[in-house]
Amino acid sequence: MRFYHNPRCSKSRQALALLEERGCEVNVVRYLETGVVEEDLPLLAQLDGIVRKKDAGKAVMASLQNEEDIINLLRTNPKVLERPVLISGQQAVIGRPPEDVLSLLDEA
Repeated sequence: MRFYHNPRCSKSRQALALLEERGCEVNVVRYLETGVVEEDLPLLAQLDGIVRKKDAGKAVMASLQNEEDIINLLRTNPKVLERPVLISGQQAVIGRPPEDVLSLLDEA
């Protein structure tokens, strides 16, 4: 499982703590430092709310017409990725609220 994490975000820290409490081994991706893993982009682009509106701004949000636009935005500006996100196989979930990441554990 791969976990997109921003240590400055309280929701991200809470979600990671929940996973650790359950003994889950996750590959933590500090996407602000490393960017988004290329192979995850198509899956992430399918998630409703994956782009942080307040970080992207109205003009950018209005320009997003399809998944390819979202992929290009996340590739070039990872700061706009909503966090936290847990990916397991071909499924992904945004951890808002943090407990939502637990929904993938039964399927992992």
